Amino acid sequence: MAIRALIFDVDGTLAETEEAHRHAFNDIFAEYNLNWHWSRDLYRTLLKTTGGKERMREYAANHLQIDPANIPVVEIHRRKTARYGELIAEGTVPLRPGIADLLADAANSGCRLAVATTTNAPNVDKLIRATMGVAARDVFEIVAAGDMVKAKKPAPDVYNLALDGLGLEGADCLALEDSLNGLNSARAANIPCLISPSWYTNQDDFTAADAVVESFEQARSLAAIRSLLPDV
Repeated sequence: MAIRALIFDVDGTLAETEEAHRHAFNDIFAEYNLNWHWSRDLYRTLLKTTGGKERMREYAANHLQIDPANIPVVEIHRRKTARYGELIAEGTVPLRPGIADLLADAANSGCRLAVATTTNAPNVDKLIRATMGVAARDVFEIVAAGDMVKAKKPAPDVYNLALDGLGLEGADCLALEDSLNGLNSARAANIPCLISPSWYTNQDDFTAADAVVESFEQARSLAAIRSLLPDV
């Protein structure tokens, strides 16, 4: 079956954004005089919880044994999102190798492009503007984001939202992901999934994926993807 649409995760997939997120969190924790500092190893663990507000609540409750209700989570996350946008706008976070080529090849081949992400739509737009110089909607027909659905990954909601927008079945599409939560979300929406682990997810077990590549340079065109996924 032909791949009619590619549906991309964002953080860790389109770009290695997690370091920018981590630095933004730490900057705002300091701003609020919280004695919190998320190291890379700790953040790898915390990323198993999807969503920034959810991640802070998880950290407070299960790492510090304090009531998250005593932390201004929503306010901190709002400031963190603004700080993240500043870091992205500095242009220090490029697209992952192979992604720009794949986006161009898919567009030139008439393959539709969409996003299904846990982050919010403004963050997607900031990243695409910083890396490609255009709005996210100029690249992706559909941007399905975590702030648009009831349940975040690994629930299938955001992928189902993307499918609804595209008017396609899961089997007509291919999800591109970097995480186990993303893989499980795509599979729950009946979408084949190609994984390229990021630094934060390269220790996860991706045996359930339809294909795994070390770098998207190995999947920089539809032809390359078809060679990896002969049954898709």
